[in-house]
Amino acid sequence: MGTIAQFPGKPLQIGFERLELTRILDLYGRMVAAGLWRDYAIDFDRDAACFAAFRRAAERPEYRIEKRPALRNRQGMWALIGEGGSVLKRGAELGPVLAPVERRLMKLVGE
Repeated sequence: MGTIAQFPGKPLQIGFERLELTRILDLYGRMVAAGLWRDYAIDFDRDAACFAAFRRAAERPEYRIEKRPALRNRQGMWALIGEGGSVLKRGAELGPVLAPVERRLMKLVGE
């Protein structure tokens, strides 16, 4: 099997790796099953990849999960952004960044 070589220079778009997207979609599926989210959008841009989760399709996203590799060595490449646009959590790993949303889900299921 041949190897794939990346072109030198900056990539044309940033994307999620399979394991990252699986983790995000797993959380999305559990939130849909709980009746909290109904729609999502994925955006692959030059600087960032963004997953947005909506309560209803006509609203602003309740949460956005952004991956910005340029911030890897500064604040961490992952960010959880709330509905108002404020950064709720930042980090180098995806799991701890998703933790506030997963805790919210656990509280709802536990009630």
